[in-house]
Amino acid sequence: MTSSLKRAAASAVALSALTGTALAHPGHGEAGGFAHGFMHPLGGIDHVLAMVAVGLFAAHLGGRALWAVPVTFVSVMALGGALGIAGVNLPLVETGIALSVVVLGLAVAARLSVPTRAAMALVGFFAIFHGYAHGAEMPVDASGATYAAGFMAATALLHVAGIAIGLMIGKFGDLAGRRAVQFAGGAMALAGVAILMGVY
Repeated sequence: MTSSLKRAAASAVALSALTGTALAHPGHGEAGGFAHGFMHPLGGIDHVLAMVAVGLFAAHLGGRALWAVPVTFVSVMALGGALGIAGVNLPLVETGIALSVVVLGLAVAARLSVPTRAAMALVGFFAIFHGYAHGAEMPVDASGATYAAGFMAATALLHVAGIAIGLMIGKFGDLAGRRAVQFAGGAMALAGVAILMGVY
């Protein structure tokens, strides 16, 4: 197991422990806000696919991108969430989310190799839409801070899952691993097109 994979696994375990504690008593005070926030990204296939694609993309780029790309997404998503909670109008949110699945899926399928900063800018752009959707749909009785912590934790876990999958698939051998990742990215992009067209 590589040191990067060990770090990803350790992050997943740590986040799981935190979220397990918060979800132990859903619906009660701040834990309820965290639980609602944590479940929101997991409740939509568009969010799940985009988050895992970010992880796969980061795993493909490797190096500093392994942490910089996901951290950028989560950070900018928090800003988008604040805009949603504040009720600021942001147009084309659902379109932006669907396009994120298409574009990030294509980036994975094409094994797009770009500088880390360009990858950070790309995922950061789409993170605004995801964060806004999470924030705008916050339950009225939830705490904004704990709700945001919940959707950020779930998003980070999905990123870690994507990174771990990408690194593990790479162990299958260069050609087989590349084909598997490309297939996954292509399937994600097609799902994004279906979402964009309102098929599901």
